[in-house]
Amino acid sequence: MKKLNSVLIILVASFTGLFAQDFDDALRYSQIFYGGTARFMSMGGAFTALGGDISTLSQNPAGLGVFRSSEISVTPQLYHIKTTTDLNGISSDYLYNFNLNQAGIVANIINNKKESGLISLNFGYTYTMKSNLNQNGLIRGVSNNSSMTDYWADVSAGYTKDELIDYVADADLAYWAGLIDTIPGYDKDYASIFWYYGDSAFADYGQTIRRLISTDGSTSEHSFSIGGNYSDKFYFGMTLGVSRIYYVSHYEHLEKAGEITPYGFDDFNYVLHYENTGTGFTAKIGGIFRPTDAVKIGFALHSPTLYKINEYVYDNISSSFTDGENRSYDNNPSRYSYALTTPFRALAGVAIQLKKIGLISVDYEYVDYSAAKFSETGDGYDYSDKNDAIRNSLRATSNFRIGAEMRYNNLYLRGGYGYYGKSFTNDELNKDLDYNTFSVGTGFREKNVFVDFGFTRQINSRKYVLYQSTAGDAISNMSIGRNMFTLTFGYKFGY
Repeated sequence: MKKLNSVLIILVASFTGLFAQDFDDALRYSQIFYGGTARFMSMGGAFTALGGDISTLSQNPAGLGVFRSSEISVTPQLYHIKTTTDLNGISSDYLYNFNLNQAGIVANIINNKKESGLISLNFGYTYTMKSNLNQNGLIRGVSNNSSMTDYWADVSAGYTKDELIDYVADADLAYWAGLIDTIPGYDKDYASIFWYYGDSAFADYGQTIRRLISTDGSTSEHSFSIGGNYSDKFYFGMTLGVSRIYYVSHYEHLEKAGEITPYGFDDFNYVLHYENTGTGFTAKIGGIFRPTDAVKIGFALHSPTLYKINEYVYDNISSSFTDGENRSYDNNPSRYSYALTTPFRALAGVAIQLKKIGLISVDYEYVDYSAAKFSETGDGYDYSDKNDAIRNSLRATSNFRIGAEMRYNNLYLRGGYGYYGKSFTNDELNKDLDYNTFSVGTGFREKNVFVDFGFTRQINSRKYVLYQSTAGDAISNMSIGRNMFTLTFGYKFGY
């Protein structure tokens, strides 16, 4: 039996470890795609300088000062996502989700009938879904050069079989399921059932790989705002945001032997499930300056969001052999608590009113994802390595949004585009990951009643890592298309 000459390294890959706090999680809870009313969505979310829409409470609170009367609105949404993958073969899966994308109210506190000084002051509350995290995915293909069992053999290197449960608990399951074992004569080096297992000096791959991915949840925000209008020239506002995280990630990884059944192996199925729930707080300030009747210039600053997150994790494995033997093992569920600080955001925008025909608005947003940071909440865990990974893997990026609206009597036609820039550094596998959104919509307003409809399509492509190992990697191309159908019902008081 040969000893492996390869240098065994510990590779931390997405969805293959029990501790979910990594740069992918920091990015997931830091990214915002700005949900809101149908008008807001259909104009690409380019409202930093516009105001007058209840969605601006979570983007630029100065937009609250543009309101001239009290208002209430609610926005249900139908969400559809299709995920297409390619791992030596194309597979696809889809999901429909019905959700509440926005609901809120604006109350007029002060309304002075004068042309200078403080003309109006408003209070507003809105619930907004910042990011929809629902997704299903299917990855299926044949592997001729590696297995997830090789990953477990790699991460076990340096530990005795009795130490696996304390340091690499998922690999401990693989050991007891008969998928990895120590190399004869070496109690801290391991081989997988496909490669150098037992007395074999050959690799016996060709197995079918199938991974089922399911995620559920969202990041959302309750915004409490106050904003005012000074001399119809300057609008100001501030928001206290209470954010919520609810996220469930579940995957099942199946490998089934083909014509070759090494050591009587038939198949194994590994399940990893984790849940995140959390609450965070943020503050936002903004202003809109109106140098002329036709032009508005807006800016806003968002403080970091300070989250306290609770995590629940469990995993299990089952294996089958051709002689009829079946094995099944699971780790005890674990619970963790930690804190996450997301980056600050800076927004700027310009809006131009085209008389009574319509308007156009452009937004710019800056956010540095490498500034996200994990911290402990009483257990003394050292997050310095994870924070170093965030700084080395994520980067600052720029987001752009543009929206337009045309009016014909009581009917409105709208369109928008958004670009959310690359957030991974050039050394990362997903260095080219960005997001594009395209939107259209229409609306009808009659005195104090309005109804708006918007359609938004968001697309992106990325690399999904099933596992990485010294034997080889399993990396799937993944294309994701999201379709959002948004409908807003609103009522203005005192029109």
